Amino acid sequence: MTDAQGPRGRDSETASRSLAVRNPRVDAPVPVPLVVGALGVVFGDIGTSPIYTMQTVFNPGDPHPVPISPGVVFGVVSLVFWSVMIIVTVTYVLLAMRADNQGEGGIMALITLLRRSAAERGRAAPALAALGIFGAALFFGDSMITPAISVLSAVEGLKVVEPSLAGLVVPITAVIIVLLFLVQRRGTSAVGRLFGPVMIIWFVTISACGVAGITQHPDILRALSPTYALEFLAGHFGVAFFALAAIVLAVTGAEALYADMGHFGRRSITRAWLVLVFPACVLSYLGQGALILRDPANVSGLFFRLVPDWGRLPLVGLATAATVIASQAVITGAYSVASQAAKLGYLPRLRVTHTSASVIGQVYVPWINWLLMVSVLTLVFAFRSSAALAYAFGMAVTATITISTLIFFYISHWRWRVRPWLLALGAVPLLVVDLLFVAANTTKLIHGAWLPLLIGLTAFTVMTTWQRGRQIVAAERQRREGSLHDFVEELRDNPQNVRCVAGTAVFLNPGKQTAPLAMRANVEHNHVRHEHVLILSILTEPVPRVPADQRIVVDDLGYADDGIVHVTARFGYLENPNVPEVLRKVDPAATEGRMGLDQASYFLSKVELRPGPLPTMPLWRKRLFVATSYLTADAAEHFGLPRDRTVIMGSRIEV
Repeated sequence: MTDAQGPRGRDSETASRSLAVRNPRVDAPVPVPLVVGALGVVFGDIGTSPIYTMQTVFNPGDPHPVPISPGVVFGVVSLVFWSVMIIVTVTYVLLAMRADNQGEGGIMALITLLRRSAAERGRAAPALAALGIFGAALFFGDSMITPAISVLSAVEGLKVVEPSLAGLVVPITAVIIVLLFLVQRRGTSAVGRLFGPVMIIWFVTISACGVAGITQHPDILRALSPTYALEFLAGHFGVAFFALAAIVLAVTGAEALYADMGHFGRRSITRAWLVLVFPACVLSYLGQGALILRDPANVSGLFFRLVPDWGRLPLVGLATAATVIASQAVITGAYSVASQAAKLGYLPRLRVTHTSASVIGQVYVPWINWLLMVSVLTLVFAFRSSAALAYAFGMAVTATITISTLIFFYISHWRWRVRPWLLALGAVPLLVVDLLFVAANTTKLIHGAWLPLLIGLTAFTVMTTWQRGRQIVAAERQRREGSLHDFVEELRDNPQNVRCVAGTAVFLNPGKQTAPLAMRANVEHNHVRHEHVLILSILTEPVPRVPADQRIVVDDLGYADDGIVHVTARFGYLENPNVPEVLRKVDPAATEGRMGLDQASYFLSKVELRPGPLPTMPLWRKRLFVATSYLTADAAEHFGLPRDRTVIMGSRIEV
């Protein structure tokens, strides 16, 4: 761990609440290229659900099979339609996406708003915050399972075209997944421009296929009435309940849609969903339902049977391309969640690359990218079919959706002052639907639903351990560093003990309450200090970007002529701080003279962590914290420090 990673104090919390930064994209006109880009990144996951949802519902190999009869088919199709309407359109598109954190979305944005709520109202919501972190952890599980099941389900179409090609499904899937992760470094914009036109073709195609299926049994349109869904639940609850565990596949990608809001903006995503994506998916589900009513044998390879024999191979190719894009939605969402979690102190500082100079929120996180690739390939080779993975898929999705819904309604009560009775009118029905899906997926625990829970629990443990470990290290550092004010007074009162050398020294430090370890070591062991000393604290605020006029605060620490000043530089969690560039913008009058930044020396205090005997955490958590610290990105590179003028001074802390 290095400087500028300590927890933010109450002063910075108060300062962050004064930031009134609005993302200009929230209310700006929506450019067509941005909508096309959103189609190529955001909607791949939910837009390819028609490939496997209906087939999974009626899978004869399911441990709780759903029988095929006209009444059941109408009920299932109606449940699919109204599940998508309630969870995606109402919960996410119309409601949750309005609870943005300066234009950013996703469960980490909700956690940020939750923390702000606790700070402003003088009370914390620890249970909701912990639940939110668990939801974010589950999203990482979703990010691993989605690419595996999506690409497998599309490539499995080869078995419908030619059964002898079944042995090639897994190898082809693995090659596609490796190529997908290799292109991530090109950035969201480049990927969106490449994939957007493909997804337009995809949604037009599945719409046409759905219409073709509907013409074979037009009565299926009656399933749009909610009465069929309600009658199915009331009259055949046992069957409907188990069917929900597969119907949830129709709403996979809803949380990714929310998490990707920072990449393209709410209005772009909303417009693309309502105009193209939602109608296309509904038509496909209706067409598949009509095909089952015509002949129940069509359940096998249902999606691909919507087209004649001659069109199946091209549809397999298009579906494969679309499922690659489906993986893109959760991959970019995972980048956003990991980046925000690191900036907010739940993960180590990871190397994050901003891939767009014009659109905030478009990031690439190399470590997360390669972790996901290895995990996805492991799932492909372990499960080897989309049907086997389907049992594992729903649990992560439903749990994350439920947690997001719960936190959203809490925040809406605080943020918009919605009356409790009015809040209950919206929250109770939506949460009942979410909890029904969660309960249905618990029936699949022994069949694979344990997997996302295990992944989520692992990620949750890492995140909470890192947060707790940082608090312990910060407290010990504060004890060792001592008061900065007292240290500066001692230097001023006893100048004969320290030799003043020419030049400028910049010490990075978590705050201005304590003296930098590197500075204290320089004085106590080398008995020298520089003519100009600048102590710099980098604060990450819970907003995407901080305006330039609110970025820098200079404090002379009570003395205007000793050459020692403290500078606070505030950044949004989507900004990469470049220290030399920021310091060039500091007013020389405020720093007691012009600093020679071109020749300045930068000092970092590097802390070596070791498990200690104190009962701060269980030994296994201490070891996990120490192991996680090795993932921390290089501080000099992260803060843009010149290598030839950066000095790293180390110390050891036991946790």
